[in-house]
Amino acid sequence: MNLRDILYKVNIRSVQGGLDLSVEDLQTDSRKTNQHSVFIAVKGVHVDGHGFIPEVAGKGVAAVICEIMPDSFQEGVTYIQVEDSAVAAGRIAHNFYGQPSEKLQLVGVTGTNGKTTIATLLYKLFTALGSTAGLLSTVQNQIGDKTVPATHTTPDAISLNALLRQMLDEGCTHVFMETSSHAIHQHRIAGLRYAGAIFSNITHDHLDYHKTFDEYIRVKKSFFDSLPSSAFAISNADDKRGTVMLQNTNAKRYFYSLKTAADFKGKILENNLTGLVMTINDQEVHFRLIGEFNAYNLLAVYGAALCLGEDKQEVLRCLSVLNGAEGRFDYIVSGRERIIGIVDYAHTPDALINVLMTIQKLRKGHEQIITVVGCGGDRDKTKRPIMGSAACEYSDKAIFTSDNPRSEDPEQIIKDMETGLNTAAKRKYIAITDRKEAIRKAVSLAAQEDIVLIAGKGHEKYQETNGIKHPFDDKQVLLEMFELLGK
Repeated sequence: MNLRDILYKVNIRSVQGGLDLSVEDLQTDSRKTNQHSVFIAVKGVHVDGHGFIPEVAGKGVAAVICEIMPDSFQEGVTYIQVEDSAVAAGRIAHNFYGQPSEKLQLVGVTGTNGKTTIATLLYKLFTALGSTAGLLSTVQNQIGDKTVPATHTTPDAISLNALLRQMLDEGCTHVFMETSSHAIHQHRIAGLRYAGAIFSNITHDHLDYHKTFDEYIRVKKSFFDSLPSSAFAISNADDKRGTVMLQNTNAKRYFYSLKTAADFKGKILENNLTGLVMTINDQEVHFRLIGEFNAYNLLAVYGAALCLGEDKQEVLRCLSVLNGAEGRFDYIVSGRERIIGIVDYAHTPDALINVLMTIQKLRKGHEQIITVVGCGGDRDKTKRPIMGSAACEYSDKAIFTSDNPRSEDPEQIIKDMETGLNTAAKRKYIAITDRKEAIRKAVSLAAQEDIVLIAGKGHEKYQETNGIKHPFDDKQVLLEMFELLGK
């Protein structure tokens, strides 16, 4: 591809060298460059790509994209100064891969909780409706019926456009994509054209990155501000910032709600372990999913499907038989003891409270709720006391344990959680640093028909300690403990 062509819509400040060059590769990683590469020097959170410009130029790359021109130039290398390298990376990647989002119905899902379930349900729904669909999510990426492992909630701009191109080439017509606040802020989605966007909710999260809640809100809102007038925007009217998210968008605006008048209005009639019975725009339907939070997710999916032109009766028929995403209120029941085990990704205070309140509503009598929970290392420390307090307030017993400690001391993380406990809460909890032992203890404490919640890691198949990801699967460990219980 010609270098000049892939610079379409890029804000260029100056050029050193020629633009009529053949380009075969885009890279932001200097180690992967070759003589046909365009190296884009992006200022990352930990590393600034500008520091690698002399190295890649010395290797003889075709071109360098940068915000700050180097002091000297390598002969035969074109240097292009741009306003923002991260934005340029998105637009260049979009052009390089043939602007795939222009030819797909791309829908982005953002919010603190519910992104994975909404995106996954949309993927499953449109597959059931007969479309070839793509999914970009925290759990996994899907290209039709082919699974591609996911490493980030939203991939980097180059990988993202390469995936969209692959989806287009393999016949996908619709793509449903979790769109994280990190990806929005880092411009990984720059250049993409969205057919629609969904806002689920916003609560306390990622303040280690965004620093303030107002900044976190601003970043989420900027996604909707950037939508074209041809797109639709759907927001949760019951979230106190649901209206604010759409106040400056050019897209067609829609709202969903359980509590107030809305374009997509729901009402819960029954909520138990067999699923939800609810009305959606006065149509009564039984769903396999459980809990009020999933009622919201279902409304968002229903609304998006109608905005994409699908028949409402077919949408409800297909939705009624779908299961959610792995590790999202994923429950199993032990043998003769009938202990209910629930694995959930809840790793924010609001998500944990939602799950625990849902479990409380499912109780038929005096079943105990026993919660195993931890907090991730090298992440927002301010939520640790709140998580500890919530686990004790809404559970009969709580076990504080390790989540992904990363570079932190797991015992110190637990101590941070303990600072949120009052005298009554301190009588409800114990601390067990080893997560497998904590799950074993929870099961051993459970009597017949009690409910054990394992919160925080959900679908993850590892536990990260000191930079190493050790194999660990909450659901598998829970199953092992149930098997031992039956012997």
